[in-house]
Amino acid sequence: MGLSIPIDPFWGAIITLALSDSAFTAEIYRAGIQSIARGQREAAETIGLTPAQTMRYVILPQAIRRILPPLANQFIYIVKMSAFASVIGMQELTRRANELVVTEYRPLEIYTLLIFEYLILVLIISAGVRWLERRMRADER
Repeated sequence: MGLSIPIDPFWGAIITLALSDSAFTAEIYRAGIQSIARGQREAAETIGLTPAQTMRYVILPQAIRRILPPLANQFIYIVKMSAFASVIGMQELTRRANELVVTEYRPLEIYTLLIFEYLILVLIISAGVRWLERRMRADER
């Protein structure tokens, strides 16, 4: 006999996406921080910074520049993977489009609109990341 826990589809989707994405995101951060040369940490110690100050003022500003592109890719991946939330009954774009196709019998128009909706979401995210990258480069100067 299985364990039955009633859960709202929205929260089920949130929990599932969070669990599946957290390991990838943590690895992106870990790799970004470890990619900073050891000499940077040693130089910070030499001038008397505490480990917390070293992380805040020396390591993280450099690591964020390296983390941003893969983090943006991961965020776009989450947006695309949210379509799988329809499997558990959450009303999201793909599920709603499928329901409309069944009732309206116009798959070409509905799926074309769905593609444009996802395209707009991805383009907005990409533009936001490009803006952040340009801003960080301007702050370097």
